Amino acid sequence: MIVLGVILLILGFVFGISILWTIGLILLLVGLVLWVLGALGHAVGGRRHYW
Repeated sequence: MIVLGVILLILGFVFGISILWTIGLILLLVGLVLWVLGALGHAVGGRRHYW
């Protein structure tokens, strides 16, 4: 999810498409939050680790 967010951010910036920029930013933030929660040991979506 983090990688997809970064790719969409780059594509949105290069092509000037604001919806890609917005979706990329949202995916990046959600991915980072899930990653941090998983790294802290909290169960995310019923799993102990979030990859």
